[in-house]
Amino acid sequence: MLRLNKSFLENFSTKIKSMDFVIFSLMILIALISLTVLSSLDFNNKGLVDKHFLRICFSLIVFLIAASINIKTWYKFSYFFYGFVILLLILVDFYGLVGKGAKRWLDIGIFNLQPSELMKVGVIMALARYYQYIKTDEIDRIKNLVIPITLIIIPFLLVIKQPDLGTALFILLVAISILWLAGLNLKIFTFGTLSLLILAPLSISFLKPYQKQRILTFLNPENDPTGAGYHVIQSKIAIGSGGFFGQGYKEGSQSNLSFLPEPHTDFIFTAFAEQFGFIGSLILLILFLILIFRIDSISKVSRSTFGRLLCFGVSFNFFVYIAINIGMVTGLLPVVGVPIPIMSYGGTAMLTSMFALGLVMSAKIHKDENIY
Repeated sequence: MLRLNKSFLENFSTKIKSMDFVIFSLMILIALISLTVLSSLDFNNKGLVDKHFLRICFSLIVFLIAASINIKTWYKFSYFFYGFVILLLILVDFYGLVGKGAKRWLDIGIFNLQPSELMKVGVIMALARYYQYIKTDEIDRIKNLVIPITLIIIPFLLVIKQPDLGTALFILLVAISILWLAGLNLKIFTFGTLSLLILAPLSISFLKPYQKQRILTFLNPENDPTGAGYHVIQSKIAIGSGGFFGQGYKEGSQSNLSFLPEPHTDFIFTAFAEQFGFIGSLILLILFLILIFRIDSISKVSRSTFGRLLCFGVSFNFFVYIAINIGMVTGLLPVVGVPIPIMSYGGTAMLTSMFALGLVMSAKIHKDENIY
């Protein structure tokens, strides 16, 4: 038993040494920045920092476990993980917690789990596994499109039903990026895009009233400055007041005087920009860009199609997260409730980000593995 434990520890230690420490360091640094911002917002004894710190620690354990597991194992269990999250999404419909007019969470005791966040990784894993053995010249065949389209449509419809249009569109966008990288013909993408554009006006009639209001607010937030447009207007005021160097740590007036809604979750970048200004925001975005490029670099050295598509999907996932969130808080995109990876307060969002990075690290540690 002692010899077995020693062998396990040696094997685990070897895997840890093979990690990409640039990604690991960036992950820890962004988490520390997140704690710093939350500590400046932790008024009225909400305990945000303590809860967020515990979630970071728990998610870090998940990251290390995911990284140490062989990429072959993740390949084998990809469909199982996808199916498990589909089951969670179905359970949400029956037993989910209702908040802000939507049923998106399951109470698991430790925190409220949002399965739609996990599906952002689950659909990447499922599609990456499917295309592992599909030859490039066979990708465009109708019979080879049925399964991936099904894998995309099922979670899309389940998340739409909650309703959570933003997350559903996010899952769709990330899934389409996997199809693109797998080699799907440009003509099919062009046809699909034109079809969506034609159907877009018709789809508006199926939107919920609050979703229609978000679109109208995006087009003209000043039309309802104390109602639907309040979030965006206050966010732009906060970012603008940060100026070049920021107002200083804990000096953000919009955040600390409660003018800025949800400064610890969807609008945490706004709170950061208000305190640390353009320079601080630029440095933060550079950190995220380096993280994304490092993930892409791992995808290029992986020997398996599964590993390459998995890493690309995660990097694109992070890119879209950040791009939509920044666009949302600056008024360039509608408010859709998309958090920033690792930074925003939220248990499922943190867990999903760390788990996804753990999968990337597994691909790095086991990059020479062939999946057969």
